[in-house]
Order: sequence, then C-alpha cells, then structure tokens
Amino acid sequence: MRVSMRISLRQVLLAFSLPLVLSCGSSKDRMIRFKLSHGLDVVHPVHEAMEYMSKRLRELSGGRMTIDVYPSEQLGSERENLEMVQLGSIDITKTSAAVLESFVPVVGVYSLPYLFRSEEHAWRVFLGPIGKEILLSGTSVGLRGLCYYDSGSRSFYTKDKPVKHPDDLVGMKIRVQKSYMAVKTIQILGGSPTPIDWGELYTSLQQGVVDGAENNPPSFYTSHHYEVCKYYYLDEHCTIPDVLLMSEKIWSNLTSGQQEMIQQAADESMQYQRGVWKEMVEESLQKATESGVEVDVPDKGPFMDKVKPLYDEFAGTGIGHMAERIRAVD
Repeated sequence: MRVSMRISLRQVLLAFSLPLVLSCGSSKDRMIRFKLSHGLDVVHPVHEAMEYMSKRLRELSGGRMTIDVYPSEQLGSERENLEMVQLGSIDITKTSAAVLESFVPVVGVYSLPYLFRSEEHAWRVFLGPIGKEILLSGTSVGLRGLCYYDSGSRSFYTKDKPVKHPDDLVGMKIRVQKSYMAVKTIQILGGSPTPIDWGELYTSLQQGVVDGAENNPPSFYTSHHYEVCKYYYLDEHCTIPDVLLMSEKIWSNLTSGQQEMIQQAADESMQYQRGVWKEMVEESLQKATESGVEVDVPDKGPFMDKVKPLYDEFAGTGIGHMAERIRAVD
C-alpha cells in the first residue's frame, strides 16, 4: 500500500481512534460510528449529500451504523484526509478527482480539459463501466471508491480583469489544485499555475498572492470568493467529479451486509446530491451576479484549440487510452 511518510501528529492520534468494530472483534451486532472528513463548507450541496448518506445508513442499518461528518478541513486538507483514509485513521473522505490523481494516476484522465462533450456524456461515463473501473482503481492503495458527486465544470474567476480568451491569462497567477494535470492545463492556456490548499485561498486572493482561481459556481459562492473576485467567465474547461472514498482497511473488516448498506447509502446520496446541485448552481450564479460579479460565457473555441497539445502529450499512455475510451462513449 502506498502511504505518504509525511504524517502529522493529528494523523498519529487519529490512528488510535479506529471504529469500535475494528478493535472489538466481530462487527455483526455492534454500533459503528464512522468518521467522514472533507474540506467544504456546511452549506455546500456535497456536504448536504454526505449528511443525507449518514441519515440513510442509520435507517438502513436500524441504527447500528452511522457517520459523523467533519466539514471545513477540521481534520486536515484533502491530501491529508486521503493519507489518513489509507491508514484507516479516518474511515471516509470526499476529495476532488484532481487531488486523487497523485494517489491513483488513472483518475487524472478526468482532469483533461474538454474531455466530455456535455454534462450528459460525463454522467454516462461516471455511471457506466468505465466510471466504475476508475472508481475502484484505488483499492490496491487502500482507497475504495464509493460514488461520484457532481462537481460541475470549472471556470475562471478573477479579481482585476475577466478571462474572455486564453491570451487574458498571460501574466496571471491562477490558483490550482495540487494536481499535475491542473498545473499543465493552466500553463498551456498561458497562465501561471499556483497550487494552494482550498482553505487558504480566500486569504490568498485578498492579499494578491494569486490573481484568480477556477472552480464551479457553488464553490465560488459558498466560499465567499465572489467578495474578492468580480469576474466569473464560464469557459467550463474541466468537468472533474468529486469522489467519495472509504478506507479499504475498514471496508474489508465489515460484513457483506454492512458493505451493501454503505454502498446503497452512498448511491442514494449521489442521486440526492445531483438534484440539490442543479438548484445550487442556478442560485449561486444569481447571487453572485446580484453581488456585483460580472458573469458571462466566452467563446470556448480558442480555449479548446489551445489545450490540444495536452492530449498529444498523453497519446499512447494509459491516460491517453482511457481518454479515447471515454470519448468513444455514446
């Protein structure tokens, strides 16, 4: 199993607080409380989905299993949470596929810009055989994928000028996730990629550490980044899902019946989240506009042309072959 050696004191302490079931033998009749950690605000639709999952798991298990959700990076950043899930010191986490790619390389295919033809195409992939294959590809490194959450498409929001064309990115420092593909995308488009943890981004925007960032409308609004960035142009260069993952170490110690209930609760939370997400996208764009943000849609053609060399870089590789399979999905 691949586990980073950079382990904090918090991770060490959490390693001694595994679910009761794992320290007391059989899990068949015991009450199990799982820890789920993520970095989003409590008003975010993905957080709502995970609370919904906890509720459904409690109902499905007759009260024998439940999930305590820790939002807003209370237990660490996305990368730290992934490392703790590998160790089994946290049971479940939600992460962007972009962050997950450094643990499970094939997931990086989702970060290729303009990979999907439409939202419908993306979800046919996520819910089909390819999506399932990618979701379970992390089990060998201790990360069992449970489901995807809708994270929409990522677009640029900036402080001092809009990004209407790739040329507008020249000389601009753009915050990106700690992802090779995210860094390469901004570089190819002409900007200067600056990896920063999500929890540090608001201050970084305020202080001018970066000139802008890229994300979906609910994240732009719930993070209050609209208070600093007054231009939001929906180029929709990437459609990267969020991924809900469970520790393979924890999963393997559960009964098949418990595993089925957890999977069912996760699947139901995904469907719930997709409905809430659509409403939140519309509401976020409306409220951002009302607050004085200039929201518009640029011509996507120049952006799509500019990123073609990135596909050439991965031609003949595992990522390249996966991208071809995804694009072949009807």
